[in-house]
Amino acid sequence: MSKLQNKVALVTGASKGIGAGIARELAAAGAAVVVNYASDRAGAESVVAAINAAGGQAMALQGDVAKAADVAALFERTKAAFGSLDILVNNAGVYQMMPVAELTEAEFHREININLLGPLLVIRESLLHFGPEGGSIINIGSGASKSHPPGYAIYSASKAGLDAVTGVLAKELAPRKIRVNSVNPGATLSEGTKEAGLYGVESELEKHLVAMTPLGRMGTPQDIARVVAFLASDDSGWLTGEVILASGGLR
Repeated sequence: MSKLQNKVALVTGASKGIGAGIARELAAAGAAVVVNYASDRAGAESVVAAINAAGGQAMALQGDVAKAADVAALFERTKAAFGSLDILVNNAGVYQMMPVAELTEAEFHREININLLGPLLVIRESLLHFGPEGGSIINIGSGASKSHPPGYAIYSASKAGLDAVTGVLAKELAPRKIRVNSVNPGATLSEGTKEAGLYGVESELEKHLVAMTPLGRMGTPQDIARVVAFLASDDSGWLTGEVILASGGLR
């Protein structure tokens, strides 16, 4: 039997990149998956179509994680479709390279609202939907929370905050049998990083990062998704409050 058979998972920001890879991996392990998206409906429906074509079960649901009303509606629709929740993956996130001299209030609030407030709102609402046997919450952080790359003060702060949330809630939710862990990707090739111009065939940054990575390559969404699937399963039943750096050894 698949490790996540009869489980229900919700993955935020899953229309592309790491989130899409996580949704596909959880579905392949047997879970019914809600593919959440904020604006990219076509991308989310493409992920759902791929999962269903492979024999899995998934549906796409829109919702802005930084809006409490959207989050409540997202969970109600999840409950109506699949019942109680077993796995929550907080993947939705945004970033923008912005030296502190150029910092704007608008960008600060955009990143903090989606990257930090969003997971808190989603987790708060999820507590109404986890069953008596608890479940697993996996936050997708970033290696930037510790590496502190220049130009990413807001993003690094938001992800460092998420690391702290993971530690606090692991203790707070343990009596309900809900485990809370984080997976913090290192340099990862995805649609988002490519679109942002961070990585690519001619990218000097990519060449530099690969040279610094002990395993000698960039990460992929599947690399991250496999770690998430482990944390979602009973195989990681003795883990909570962990922040796992999934970076190929890059530190």
